[in-house]
Amino acid sequence: MLIMKNIIIAFLILFIAAGCNKFDQDINTNTNLPSTASGTQLIANAQLSLPGLGSSLQGEYNAQYLSETQYPGASLYPDGGTSFYGLYQGPLMNLQQVLNSTTLSTLDGPVVNQVAVAKILKAYFVWHITDRWGDVPYTEALRGSTDFTPRYDKQQTIYDSIFKLLDEANASIVTGNITNDIVYSGDMNKWKRLANSIHLLAALRLSQVDATKGALEFNKALTAGVMTSNNDNLSYKHLADANNQNYWYGQIVNQNREWWALSETLVNYMLPSSDPRLPVYGRPATSGGGYKGLTFGTTTGLPNTTTVSLLGTAIYAQNAPVHLVTYAQVLFAKAEAAKRGWITGGDAEAKLNYDLAIEQSVRQWTGGTTGLAAFMAAAGIPYNPANALEQIAMQRYVHLFMHGYEGWAEWRRTGYPSNLIQPGGRAVPNRNSYPPNEIFNNADNYKAAVADQFGGTDGIYGNVWWDK
Repeated sequence: MLIMKNIIIAFLILFIAAGCNKFDQDINTNTNLPSTASGTQLIANAQLSLPGLGSSLQGEYNAQYLSETQYPGASLYPDGGTSFYGLYQGPLMNLQQVLNSTTLSTLDGPVVNQVAVAKILKAYFVWHITDRWGDVPYTEALRGSTDFTPRYDKQQTIYDSIFKLLDEANASIVTGNITNDIVYSGDMNKWKRLANSIHLLAALRLSQVDATKGALEFNKALTAGVMTSNNDNLSYKHLADANNQNYWYGQIVNQNREWWALSETLVNYMLPSSDPRLPVYGRPATSGGGYKGLTFGTTTGLPNTTTVSLLGTAIYAQNAPVHLVTYAQVLFAKAEAAKRGWITGGDAEAKLNYDLAIEQSVRQWTGGTTGLAAFMAAAGIPYNPANALEQIAMQRYVHLFMHGYEGWAEWRRTGYPSNLIQPGGRAVPNRNSYPPNEIFNNADNYKAAVADQFGGTDGIYGNVWWDK
């Protein structure tokens, strides 16, 4: 009996051991933690990088929206390179994976729409990059380990590629939303209008270097259909959650850093006309009250957080959005295009779009129109054909508050505001210098790009192609 029992036990052990070899290969796979991302998940991950394009200290300083209240340094425009690696290795690589994929699933929405959104976002990130640095890797970029030393494309050809990507996206969109979209909840009509709005704004950037090409691309985008309301805005919506909160909330509330005040340049322009956006942008000074800006780049009388206007609470709320491409921008662009003769209607059309742009800007920032009528009647605000381009540029500058890189790009293109400060005699930069590591990582192509554009000097005062 004991022998039989032992035989049965031994047989059971052998049976179990043999059975272990027949388990399915994915038995240890966590189905709630997939090893590969879908196309729309890659798009969503790229979208997480969008607020960083606006929430940037360097951008705010280059446009002189904010002044440093305690530790002046970055606002003094020191020399030195700025890295673009994160934008290539993060959002752009994710988007390129979508564009390269042959296995996108229709469960996430029409495949052509997933590809279209990836193209729109790629165009937007690349536009941001080239406007900051000039010539950058494009054609040979995003190839992973197959090419660590991509050549630099000329900015002019990059702009052509941006227009091409946006044209392709616009033409390919079909009926049917996509999943996992944290910007527009999959609404492809909004993506289509965004694509054409980016196209229109990028076309206007060519006003000083190739007005003929700019006007052609501008009208192509306008005909295809641009934003029609603030509901179309590309605004990254943060959450009242530490995992997805506004950058400025983390700085000002979590770390108790009252390091930034509105610049004197900004406040002195907005205050005389009782601009209804000013109480949103900043707070009254705690000492003495009223709105007062801090001289940009000042190194005296610091720290100073009591006699100047610090950032408004709505700007650094935990769930405060970051506005990137907006209906008001499109309207300001149309106003300028009419004044330049790019579209028909002359001053009447320019005034119509100028007035509506200001209204939509006030609605975007304040949630209503309180104070708008009085503001529109204030000295210097009503449309004046004699200095309309300056008026449009200045109101666009105010509207672009906290989107520093875009405000800075428009300053370089238009020259307004014309009274930006030169702290310590240092002029406002014209570009970002390339990452310092490029001289080691991609030496030949880096040197060729610097020589071709800037005569061999990779500094912050070289001019990019469209900045003439």
